[in-house]
Amino acid sequence: MDIRNLQGSIVALITPFHEDGSINFDKLGELVEYHIANKTDAILTLGTTGESSTFTHEEDDDICSYIIKKADGRIPVIAGTGSNCTETMVEKSRRAEAAGADGLLIITPYYNKGNEEGIYRHFMETADAVNIPCILYNVPGRTACHISEKNVIRLSKHENIMGIKEASGDMSYAMKIARHLSDSFRMYSGNDDIAIPIMSIGGSGVISVSANIIPRETHDMITDYINGDREKAAKTQLKYLELINALFMEVNPIPVKEAMNLMGMNVGGFRLPLYNMAPENLEKLRDVMRRAGIL
Repeated sequence: MDIRNLQGSIVALITPFHEDGSINFDKLGELVEYHIANKTDAILTLGTTGESSTFTHEEDDDICSYIIKKADGRIPVIAGTGSNCTETMVEKSRRAEAAGADGLLIITPYYNKGNEEGIYRHFMETADAVNIPCILYNVPGRTACHISEKNVIRLSKHENIMGIKEASGDMSYAMKIARHLSDSFRMYSGNDDIAIPIMSIGGSGVISVSANIIPRETHDMITDYINGDREKAAKTQLKYLELINALFMEVNPIPVKEAMNLMGMNVGGFRLPLYNMAPENLEKLRDVMRRAGIL
């Protein structure tokens, strides 16, 4: 499925676990059907929200293949294949492509970080190694480094690099990047709380955590903006702002998985070093969900 013109709400899908910490594939299949039924525009698996940093390469492959098979061409599937080792990111990207992923989300190196030219080559070697669209992932709060405007310009010229997930929360940076957007290079908000502001400077949608619990609302908000009803889209953004903020009162994806469990979705717990939400924060989350009308 061609995703080069992708617009809308892309869910950053959580990974459900059994009580013993193994992957709950039956529940994962239910979540794919849930998002298709609620008009989510694409699924991102193996991202930050999916706890991919705790998976083996074999688990990566199994999850990716399962979701692609379950989706069966009804919804695009983008695989997170990032690593702080360029060789590993290339290898993971090739495997996801072979499994049938429609696109890749590739991240800046973390811990070792990389210098300017190293970060450029980190992305270029991956984009050179595959034949499907790649989305750059800028999230300095997780990686301690970012993609410079200069590197965005250089990378945007690669035929396999279709856009950037901008998750710095820095509107000034996003506006600089927005100057270089085109039909062949798009920007997606990586922060639910500023999805509409990002749309206002040329964004094409959101890669969303909150879409795990309000998928139809997130889809409709972005679609309303694309269709020209900007006032309605802004009202939706503001209506759910308290809920969106509550989903980040502890490190993602702890609150969103707790929220799904409160909704009766039974997605299980976490893999260490993530752990159950502090009781007082869980109660705050429950209250916010009630005010938002989803409990």
